[in-house]
Amino acid sequence: MVLLRGTASVLGLFVIGQGVTGAVINNEKNIPWKQRLLKRAEQFSGPARPYVVHPDRAAAVKQTFEISWDGYYQHAFPHDSLRPVNNSWSDERNGWGASAVDALSTALIMGDSRAVAQILDYIPTINFDNTTIGVSLFETTIRYLGGLVSAYDLLTGPLSDIYGPKEQFAPILSQAKRLADNLSIAFSTPTGIPDNDLIFNPPHIRGSETNGIATIGTLVLEWTRLSDLLDDPRYGLLAQRGEDYLLRPRNPSLGEPFPGLLGTSVSIANGTFVESSGGWGGGDDSFYEYLIKMYLYDPVRFGEYKERWITAAESSISFLVSHPTTRPDLTFLAMWENSTSLKFVSEHLACFNGGNFILGGITLDEPRYVQFGLLLVDSCYETYKATATGIGPEIFRWQDSLLPSNASNNPPAPETQAEFYKKAGFWIASGYYMLRPEVIESLYYAYRATGDPKYQDWAWDAFVAINSTCRVGSGYSTIRDVNKTGGGGFDNFQESFWFAEVLKYSYLIQAEVCIPW
Repeated sequence: MVLLRGTASVLGLFVIGQGVTGAVINNEKNIPWKQRLLKRAEQFSGPARPYVVHPDRAAAVKQTFEISWDGYYQHAFPHDSLRPVNNSWSDERNGWGASAVDALSTALIMGDSRAVAQILDYIPTINFDNTTIGVSLFETTIRYLGGLVSAYDLLTGPLSDIYGPKEQFAPILSQAKRLADNLSIAFSTPTGIPDNDLIFNPPHIRGSETNGIATIGTLVLEWTRLSDLLDDPRYGLLAQRGEDYLLRPRNPSLGEPFPGLLGTSVSIANGTFVESSGGWGGGDDSFYEYLIKMYLYDPVRFGEYKERWITAAESSISFLVSHPTTRPDLTFLAMWENSTSLKFVSEHLACFNGGNFILGGITLDEPRYVQFGLLLVDSCYETYKATATGIGPEIFRWQDSLLPSNASNNPPAPETQAEFYKKAGFWIASGYYMLRPEVIESLYYAYRATGDPKYQDWAWDAFVAINSTCRVGSGYSTIRDVNKTGGGGFDNFQESFWFAEVLKYSYLIQAEVCIPW
């Protein structure tokens, strides 16, 4: 079993999501993994096609990783992030070296032994007891705890023949345990729903009134995996207690506007929802993402998670599907204010949804989910194809083709983007690109599920656009306007998940599959 930070696959070992885990489909254990995958490709997409390896593309992605790592290591290490424009650093993630921990699983997969050695030397020195700024339970879990546990799983699992006996990697697991022990104070609330905002020195909570379903629902995989590795149920049980309020909403008339689809914020004091609005985007996304992944991780313990994912998937298909007036060939999922009012807006963050539907369809042997996921993947990629840079925007909107054009929640494109909307089927509400992975992530799922090389080509085109536009100084940076040639300027910040996700997916979709990622 392999736990990988920020990658996904539907090969014999599933490698899934942000801080995620791999598991073998139980009823196919005795079929070699390549045959299993080809069987699925044929089942869902017609006659199976052999995978195509592009060593030149994989090498180019690895080179970008090396440029990014060298810039970080020279100018920012052991701080959290590189500011590449002026070769400086940021400690926005508590000064524990977020980029180093986040980069480790990708360095392992790429075989970058130099970066691996540098990071492995560093991890035992991190002092997770000390920080001068507030701690985000969510961000610390997905970047640090997920990164540590993923690396430990890789080093003691599929890569153990390369890196040697597992005993030498005990400090990684010890550091993960130490961090989780400090973070555990977050669950010291009347309901067990965690407070996301923490203070260390000594650890205590800020006393927040609410928390979001993405935070509550994203902890369960990393914390459960840590429990399983340590043979200590405490960590998983902490996360699962908060998850129970999402699996069984206490006030569904407000908190569950559609079956399986929830509001965003939950009261920490009593576990009830305080609003109905939500979507598949930021603040909600990874709750839905992890439902099917928990079932895949352990179908026996987490069968209920599967049922909740199916309910959410069916409601999304029934109630949220929307086609733009100018491009009815595109399929997006709307967000919602409540059970009667949709918002025709989406985000780069939400574009993981196509890959999640594909994963769910393959896991459950349900071709309908795979085909729907492919529609979402293709449509999200259109947000890349339409812009001046070839990169998709942070937030985009459209006018729904079924609602009346004068409906209060269905406004037309602004005059300044009317022509763009006519061709593209969306207009840009925020043109930033923050080195996000979700579109390439879903392209990766689509390729591994179908074997269709167009998804490799699209992922390559996206990588080339990002690589050329975001390159600046000693690394890569967020850009301000994807619809301006050159990106409209840099924000001088290289995100840690650039290593963990964008470059990992970009590499794996082109590389030789020697180990069943």
